[in-house]
Order: sequence, then structure tokens, then C-alpha cells
Amino acid sequence: MNDSPQTAMNKEARSWNSTDGQSFVQLPDQPWSEPAEKVIATLNIDITNGLDEKKAKKRRHIFGANILRKHAERKLWQILLDQFKSLIIGMLAVAAVVAFIYEQTLEGFAIVAVILINAGIGFFTELRAVRSMQALYKLGRVHARVRRNGQTYEILADDLVPGDVVVLEGGDVITADLRIVESSKLQADESTLTGESVPVGKRVEPVTPDTPLAERSSMLYKGTAVTRGSGLGVVVATGMQTELGEISSLVEEAEEERTPLEVRLDKLGHKLIGVTLVIAFFIAMTGILAGRDFFLMIETGIALAVATIPEGLPIVATIALARGMQIMAHRNALINRLSSVETLGATNVIFTDKTGTLTQNKMTLTTILMEGMEVGIDSSGDRARFKKNSEIVDVDENELLKQILEVGVLCNNATLKDDDISQATGDPLEVALLMGGMQAGIDRKELVGKWPEVREEAFDPEVKMMATFHKLDDGMFRVAVKGAPEAVLHHCRTLKTESGEVELSDEEREKWLERNNQKAGEGLRMLAVAEKMVSDSSENPYQDLQFMGLVGLEDPPRTDVRSAIQRCQQAGVKVIMSTGDQPVTARNIAKEVGLVETQDVGALMGSELKSMENDINREKLLDVLVFARVSPAQKLDLIELYQKKGDIVAMTGDGVNDAPALKKADIGIAMGKRGTQVAREAADMVLQDDSFSSIVAAIEQGRVIFGNIRRFVYYLLSCNVSEVMTVGLASLAGIPLPILPLQILFLNLVTDIFPALALGVGKGEENVMQRPPRDPEEAILRRDHWQGIAIHGAFITIAVIGSMIIALEWLNMPRIQAVTISFLTLSLAQLWHVFNMHGAQSGWFVNEITQNKFVWGALILCILLVVLAIYVPGLSYVLQVVRPGALGWLLVIVMSLLPLFLGQIFLMVRKINF
Repeated sequence: MNDSPQTAMNKEARSWNSTDGQSFVQLPDQPWSEPAEKVIATLNIDITNGLDEKKAKKRRHIFGANILRKHAERKLWQILLDQFKSLIIGMLAVAAVVAFIYEQTLEGFAIVAVILINAGIGFFTELRAVRSMQALYKLGRVHARVRRNGQTYEILADDLVPGDVVVLEGGDVITADLRIVESSKLQADESTLTGESVPVGKRVEPVTPDTPLAERSSMLYKGTAVTRGSGLGVVVATGMQTELGEISSLVEEAEEERTPLEVRLDKLGHKLIGVTLVIAFFIAMTGILAGRDFFLMIETGIALAVATIPEGLPIVATIALARGMQIMAHRNALINRLSSVETLGATNVIFTDKTGTLTQNKMTLTTILMEGMEVGIDSSGDRARFKKNSEIVDVDENELLKQILEVGVLCNNATLKDDDISQATGDPLEVALLMGGMQAGIDRKELVGKWPEVREEAFDPEVKMMATFHKLDDGMFRVAVKGAPEAVLHHCRTLKTESGEVELSDEEREKWLERNNQKAGEGLRMLAVAEKMVSDSSENPYQDLQFMGLVGLEDPPRTDVRSAIQRCQQAGVKVIMSTGDQPVTARNIAKEVGLVETQDVGALMGSELKSMENDINREKLLDVLVFARVSPAQKLDLIELYQKKGDIVAMTGDGVNDAPALKKADIGIAMGKRGTQVAREAADMVLQDDSFSSIVAAIEQGRVIFGNIRRFVYYLLSCNVSEVMTVGLASLAGIPLPILPLQILFLNLVTDIFPALALGVGKGEENVMQRPPRDPEEAILRRDHWQGIAIHGAFITIAVIGSMIIALEWLNMPRIQAVTISFLTLSLAQLWHVFNMHGAQSGWFVNEITQNKFVWGALILCILLVVLAIYVPGLSYVLQVVRPGALGWLLVIVMSLLPLFLGQIFLMVRKINF
């Protein structure tokens, strides 16, 4: 059987001749079946130092970027063609055909011009929305940690090349096909490839060549995720040469996302179509029966139908949502799903983690507790000063203190580049331990060079500990352990003191736990350290440990959190802390950031949740603001508790085990700095600065966007209703039509689209966070909105018909001049009507509308177009308008301002919030 084009391409790309003097390099055909050492040799790499930049650049040139073939972007001609696929355009086309049949050539070409202009506006606004979304998605590209030039770097996954050494930890998304060369309790979720939802174990040992994909335990594949453990992998395939690339046709067909809001707007538009067609038919038949020109009434009916249906709604909504996403991105909140923007506006419960969200996530080692001694650490200088009371403690002369620092440095996955904390990679807690050791003169590279690491027992959230094995010169192994104090103490048999090793009694354990609670109550993050010596590296790392002491790390609250929480409370958004930290630490931080008033408020332990599942206790649970030692599974229970109550819940998370809770929440929020790739991909929103304030800013923007969309829908419909009322009332009364069909189409383009776009991108009301969240089931327009639309439409109708009657009866103007005046009155009245779109609590002259520069720009543009329609000979002839004269302009200005004045009085009596 012949190879497929894809397979042939892969085979051709499996090898290349190096031009820099290196030997011939060939990618392994079946790396899962070859020993790790052979794969490393085949790829011609040094596993310790990784590739150098020169070699990586050459390989990228040969193998290309590590990306799958992208889903085809919509071409410009496709976007343009879509503008003609609507019922509105079809109705206009019918009107044009009727015009040409009745030899109304001018009207026919005018309608064709309207079709083209309408399509042009839709094309450019939709193009802008598409380009904005594409630019935002680029911000969320995935990174990978690799070894290059002997250092560990975080690079874009697109830049990975065959031979790159990738550092793996639980929570990482795999971005290329990797051959595992080191593994510690490594497990992966391969459901995207195999459909198997249960994580599978991974190891270094090869498997047979004919092993199916789902059983290749020595490989990690692009698109899967590490769920547990740690290790190293070597890239053996990138981009379209990966297994995911082979089946990429299955994942390329991504349907365009439609938000619930867009669906509701679409339904609203279709409802209006039915009502409009009935009204247009009624008006047309009434005019024909009254003896008016047949073609004029048919054309008027079609023009009214076109004018009444707000075809700009989906476009403006997309622009508003996309712009909102851009604003959120500038505020460090990257939205993964367009639908999340509107959901944010209805969020009324936030479950937030503590570390890095409420705190600065700038860990500093400040305290070490040993038997009979407490050492404070001043890290303000290049070398830390260790003090017992006010006396300086020499680390080199205090063996136990030195060993505690060594354990913190050895049992560690973080890395420092040139001793610079800003260049560090890894968990901030582990970075702080490395910095603490570095400032005491203890360097991890030197320690690992002296005592090589032979095994790592990765941190397990259930066990709450981590361990590493290091080979000593005498053949023994030093086991370094760190973890939660209660967990480590439980597994310790002896206590290490300055004078030697003693038995650790239950009474001593309680004393250490008391010391731990005391320091945790001061807001410190507490860890316990322990060690032991073993002769076999395969032994249980947590059995019969020797307890050494406690280390305390300080992570101060963010300065902006207190005010952000206050804003949430004013906005009716309940903030709840759910952390894996100790209750005393959680309570301390909760008080400092203003979440609770006193530290005496109880913090409910995750282990207590099961005992409070009955109906009576469930109500008490809803009053708890601080949850401590909460597991990922318990986070799911808390989310479900509030969702059953009808709340819209946001949840923060950073670990791989947080992914289910992030998906379960209405708004899943992942940490951009310290969060795992799995958490980021499961989330609806990624905080690029890990700050709680960014969540509040995103909720505020979500409210603003929904308010803006509601505002421009209200504006469009009230303008369109005024046109229907004007023509309908004139037809029923038997008076001349105040506005002609082509004039209606002209206004539909001028006074609808541009002001609506301006309203859609406004900054919103200043007091938007001083109101309770809206009901997520609430319609776009409430009953009071529909009443307001009818009232405003009536005001404009009265002004338009009134201006025409005054011009005809009182000023004895010719009919064409009077119709021109009514046309201008309707034009300007609809433009001034934009100033009726301010909120109920806003002032008349200074509000979110008058301060919106886009509104002023839209008004200037529209007024200019209206004036051109009067004074440009060709355009005025098509629209059948003439110069109104000075008296006519005075009448137009006075009558067009009347609806604005009446509208403001109405809004004073009937408060309408958007």
C-alpha cells in the first residue's frame, strides 16, 4: 500500500544533514520501542545541557514551527459574501427589481447603492471584530520549560524543535511528541487522543514496536496533559509530524462560537421580522386603498420593513464583545470564550484562592523553627542575616540550621538563572527556598553536583509532601522531604536536635503543631522539613522520617485587594476564600484584606464539608466566607452548592486538579503566572497578573458591555419605531408621507449604525459596580424598556409630523420643502435621541453619553452626511429633498430638539436603568 501524502512528508522530514560540522541526525521512527539512551544519541543531544541556541535555530529552520495546520481563516471575500446572505438584503433586492420593472431606474440604482453601502459597513465592522479576536487569541499561546545552553528557560511552544529537553511537572500541557527519559510518578490524561478518561502511568522503559498508541507508556503526545508527577522528555516530533498532526483533520473543523447573547439578539430580530412584515403590508395596503401610487406604497412598505428590523444588532454586539475582550486584556484578564464576557456581568459569587490572588505571590523565607530555637531571616541584602533574638547566627557553625536549608534547596524543582529571582522559574515557594539557601551560601548546583539526585517523589496533593533521593559518596542515599506540617510530623519517628537524635513523642508533635499554628496565625506560610538516610533508593520516602523543623515564608497581601473586595461587596458580589492553606493562615489573610472583620471568624475545614450536607447545615455553609485545607474535589461540591441556589459562580484555580472545578464554574479563572497549562485551557478567563483586582475589573467590564448592548438595542428600536409610527400615522390620516422610501433607507444607514456603534463601545456608567448583579435569565429588554421605546418613538413621531404640518399649513411651503423639513427633523431628532441613553442615576449634562468621544464623532459624521444629502445636487435629487431655507432650518432645529426635551422629562419621571 502506498504511503499517504502526510506520511510521505513525515518520512522525508525524519532526517537532515547538519551543516555546522555535526554528524548526520535522524529522528527515531519508533521512539517508544527504543531505550532512552539510544533516542538521546540518535537526536545528538546532551540531556543535561539541552540544545544550544544555534543548533535549535537550525532545527527549527528544517522542521518548521511547532504548530498544527491552522483552521482556515475566513477570507475577505467570504466575509463580504456573508453580508448579502440575509433576509434584509433579499427584501432590498426585491425592491430594486420592482423599481426597474416599473421603470423607476433612479430608485432602482439608489436601492442597489444602499445594498452596497450596507454590505460595506457590515464588512468592515465584522472584519474589525474578526481581527480583534485573532489578535486576542495570540496572547494566550502556550509555553514550555526547556533546557537550553545548560539553563532552564520558558519558551513559546511554537519554538520547540526535535531534540529539545522539556522539563515536565503535573499540570503541564504537552506541546510536542516526547520520549520520556526521566519519570517520577508521571501520569498523563490522553483522552484527547485515545478517548480514555482515566490518567495513564508513564515510565522510562521502552515498549514493543507494535504497541498501540494508548499503551505507549514511554511516550507523551502533543495535546495531552500531565496530571501528576514530574520528569524529563525529549522532543521527537513537532507540528504536523506529531500523532495529533496526523489526525489534525479531525480537530480542524471548529465551529464559530455564538454567544447566548447573540442567539437572543437573533431571536429578537426574527420576532421583529414577523411583526414588521405585518405592519409594512398593512401600511402599503392602506395607502393603495386610499388611492396613493402603487409602486410608492410597495416601496414604502419594503423600506419600512428594512428600517424596522435592526439588522445591525449582531454586528454591533460582536464589536462590543470583542472590544470588551480587548479592554479586559489590557487589564490583564484574557478571555478564552466570547460567551464569558456577558456571563461576567451576572456573576454574584467569587471563590478565590489565597496565594498569589489575594497575596503578592512574592514568597520570602523569614523564619526557621528548630528544637529550642527560632531564627529570623533578614533578606534585605545580598547575603541574608540569620538572627536568634538580636544575635547573629552563623549558618556554617550551626549544622542543624544548615541542614534544614539544604533540604529546602535539594527537595526543589525551581531554578534560578544567575542568582536573579526575576529570572526564576517554578513555584514561588520553591524559588523562595532556593533564594534563602543562596543567601546563606548554599547553591543547588553545587549540592546536586556533590549529591546527585537519583529519584524524585513528586508532590502529591493528597499526601501533601514531596521527596528527593540523593546519592552520597559512601553509597547511601539522603532523602530530603518537605510538605504540610501535619503531614510531615505524622510520618516522623524521631526529632533532630543540635545535640543529636531523640524520639518524637505524641506530646512533642502537639507542641510542634502549636508552634506551627502560632506562626501561621501571624500570616506565614508554614512548611515542615525532614530527612533520613537509606541504603536503597527504591524505599518508601515517607517512612520513619527524622523531623528537622519548620520554615516560615511570608507572602504579604496585595495592596489593592482590600478596595477590590469592598467594590465587590458594594456590587452585591459575594467573595469566598477557598484555600489549601492552614485555617489560621487563611483567617489572618482574610482579616488583612477585609474579607472578614475579625480573625475570630471561623474557617471551615474541607474535611468538615461532608458532615454539613443536610438541609439545615447547608444553609450555614452559605454563610461561611473562609474555607481552609480544601481539596479540588471539595471545590466542586462548593460550586454545586451555590449553583443549585441559582448563583452565577466564578472560581479561581491554578493546578491540574483544579481543572474540573474551573470547568464546572460558570466562570473558571486560571492564574497566568503560576497556573498550569491544564488549568488555563480549562478556564474561561486567564489572569495574566494573578491579581484579584483583575477579576473585579473583568466583572465590571462584563456589566458595562451588557449595559452598552442593551443601550444600543433600545436606541435602534426606538428610532425604528418612530419611523413606523410616522409613516403609519400619515397613511391612516391621509396626509402626505413625511418621509419617502429612499429617505428611510438613507436614515437606516446614517442614524442607526454609527451612533449604535458608538453606544456599543462606551465606558459605561460610573456606578455600575454599586448595583446588584443582573438576573442571568433576564431578557435583553425588560417591560419598562419596551414602554420607553414606545414613548420615545411617539415623541419623535409627533415632532416629525408636526414639523411637516407647520411647514405646509402655517408657513405655506411647497410640499417637497415640507417633506424635506420632516425628513431633516426625523434625522436630527434620532441623532439627538442618543443623549436620552444615559443611566437613571446619571446627570443631564455630564454622563456616560456626553463623555463618550465616539458618540460625538458619530454625531459629527452623521450631521455632515445629512447636510450633504441636502446640498449635493445628485444626492438631493435621488432623495427628493431641497434646501429648507433659514426659516426651515430654524423649524427643523426646534422640532428635532423637542423629543430630546420631552424624553429627558420622561426619564426623570420613569427611571430606566440599562
